[in-house]
Amino acid sequence: MFDHDPENATERPPMPTASAARIAADLRAAIEQGVYADQDRLPPERQLADHFGASRGTVREALRRLEDTNMVVRKVGSGTFVRYRAGELEGDIAKATSPIELIDVRFGIEPQMVRLATVNANGHDIENLDHALQRVCAARDPETFTDADEAFHLALADCTRNPLMKCLYSQLNEVRGHSQWSKMKDKILDAARISEYNRQHRKLFDAIAARDSNAAVEHIVRHLKTAKDHLLGATEELL
Repeated sequence: MFDHDPENATERPPMPTASAARIAADLRAAIEQGVYADQDRLPPERQLADHFGASRGTVREALRRLEDTNMVVRKVGSGTFVRYRAGELEGDIAKATSPIELIDVRFGIEPQMVRLATVNANGHDIENLDHALQRVCAARDPETFTDADEAFHLALADCTRNPLMKCLYSQLNEVRGHSQWSKMKDKILDAARISEYNRQHRKLFDAIAARDSNAAVEHIVRHLKTAKDHLLGATEELL
């Protein structure tokens, strides 16, 4: 990645375009491995964007995810600073979690998440969720869809207005950015499946906007079952 000295950072050749979840996961790993120590300042957004081949908006979202999990703190006008000491956080659980295991955890969290969203979301939250829906529905390729899908589900977490739920879901999204999922997504995410997922996203949004918690739970469970079936099929093909 970058040289450990935040004042004299040097770049390696740029990486392929990365999603916010992948950037967050890579920066998290660099912090845990000691590339950046507690209180170090991370490279500026522009430099990170060049390195990862991503937009500054994508980098900003990645840094927000790290901030949500208390790995960094962002100070206006000063930059983003590490707030991590070895041993304070668990190791990178993403390496030990399979895509199927991740889906199983989502079954335990997301039905309750959408229940809370239907009760607690205010008008601004619904508007932000609608923007996230428009973005994911406009996605056509696996990389763009994956990034937009993560943002949509994180917007669902925001609708709960529960900071712990938001933190938990930020961590789930980091696991989704791990290489195990990256190996799967090109096999799973063809145009037909992206359209299917987005029909489910639309129904889920409509239920939340209508404050229909029973319908919202029904739609998220169906959505997760569809995703798990596709993952199981892709896993069998790889065996």
